[in-house]
Amino acid sequence: MAKDLKITFLLDFYGDMLTETQREVVEAYYNEDLSLAEIALERDISRQGVRDAIKRAEQQLLEMEEKLGLASRFQAVQEVLTAICDCAVNIQEQNSRTGDDEIIRENAAEILERAALIAEE
Repeated sequence: MAKDLKITFLLDFYGDMLTETQREVVEAYYNEDLSLAEIALERDISRQGVRDAIKRAEQQLLEMEEKLGLASRFQAVQEVLTAICDCAVNIQEQNSRTGDDEIIRENAAEILERAALIAEE
């Protein structure tokens, strides 16, 4: 079973919607990098039981993302914020080379500050 980073990302968004057992098993497998056998031994269940729990949880995470799209929206917002910040930095650099207008400097700084606030949320 190949480990998919997308599942780890989806777990951050939808992990609380899984059962406690599913969440713990998926976290152990993906985040702690434990093998199926290690998880089975730790939880006193069969290796096949661990595999089945992971597969069910993966399917549920993928279905939740398909229906809600929160993770993809988050990624899209992050990409736009990065582009906005890059533009603001470019404006600052160009402004410093062409006379350093105070209003342009302040506006670019404010754009970066507000983008940082959005990124924190």
